[in-house]
Amino acid sequence: MDLPSGVRNFSYAKDMAIFRTKAHWALLLLLLVLIFTSPLYLGNHWLSVANLIGITIIAATGLNILTGYCGQLSIGHAGFIAVGAYTSAVLTNRFEMPFLVGLISAGLLAGFVGMIFGIPSVRVKGFYLAISTIAAQIIIIWVINHWTSVTGGFNGIPVPPAEIAGITFISQGSQFYLIIGITILVIFFAKNLARTKVGRAFVAVRDNDLAAEVMGINLFRYKLLAFFIGCFLAGIAGSLLAHWIGFLSAENFRITDSILYIGILIIGGLGTTIGPIFGVIFIRLLEKGISFIAPTLESTFDLPAGFTTGIGPMVFGLVIILFLILQPRGLAHRWQLFKASYRLWPFSY
Repeated sequence: MDLPSGVRNFSYAKDMAIFRTKAHWALLLLLLVLIFTSPLYLGNHWLSVANLIGITIIAATGLNILTGYCGQLSIGHAGFIAVGAYTSAVLTNRFEMPFLVGLISAGLLAGFVGMIFGIPSVRVKGFYLAISTIAAQIIIIWVINHWTSVTGGFNGIPVPPAEIAGITFISQGSQFYLIIGITILVIFFAKNLARTKVGRAFVAVRDNDLAAEVMGINLFRYKLLAFFIGCFLAGIAGSLLAHWIGFLSAENFRITDSILYIGILIIGGLGTTIGPIFGVIFIRLLEKGISFIAPTLESTFDLPAGFTTGIGPMVFGLVIILFLILQPRGLAHRWQLFKASYRLWPFSY
């Protein structure tokens, strides 16, 4: 973290701290106050958008640990989110277990499934690994659709609202506190993970796995650990998604959603803690903006019915291309340049 002129650290512990000055702590406190008071002045519509953003940040953070830090390309992330969602739904609906049991079980099962499909990463990488993760999504969705007695198959499965210590999270406002609270914990976990021995091993594997192995890093162990952590967070996101929307079907977890998560990392910035946050906020607000102007375009230019439904994917693809050409390191890198240009030291992380 950058510090203003004349400020220095006097201990290793302070140097490793995420927040090291009074200005940093004041900004953090202000941000938390703004976040947790937002249900008081935001309507249900924007609270639902904020809830979706929080869930997506958790899932994108998991993929960022796997792909951004460890370099293991996964294009089946939505499948692992589906594992978590259906695990929580089945446990809380059919077995009437508490929400917290469903939440933790969703993360663990998704993590173990991710490890199984991550085994090929020891032998293959890049394009071939991406194909194996696509196969994982296809297999997972097939199982969901055909294991009717458990998942409900094509008919779907209802999901009860989350409940903790007698508090039921039904309204958008109450769900906001649950989702954003877990989101903050996930971001804090990811930020600290990147600074540990495990995080440094992930980066070494990503940059040059052969050199990392020569230095004594166990590729098999760390690649599977990256798959477990990334898919564990995907399962947590899936559980929150299931209890937020209240009903699940395989249509909630399409291959296009997996591609969306890759795009989020490209836009936000791979291998950075703040990158998934920037990417998710950018994409979700872009989606809302497109859905807002699409009816106007259709009526103004007398377009065929349903023509504007293709505008979203088209704009998304165009944005990805522009970022790959003009800003390949994402919004996180642009933020760093902006801070350096205007000497915004209180915002340095």
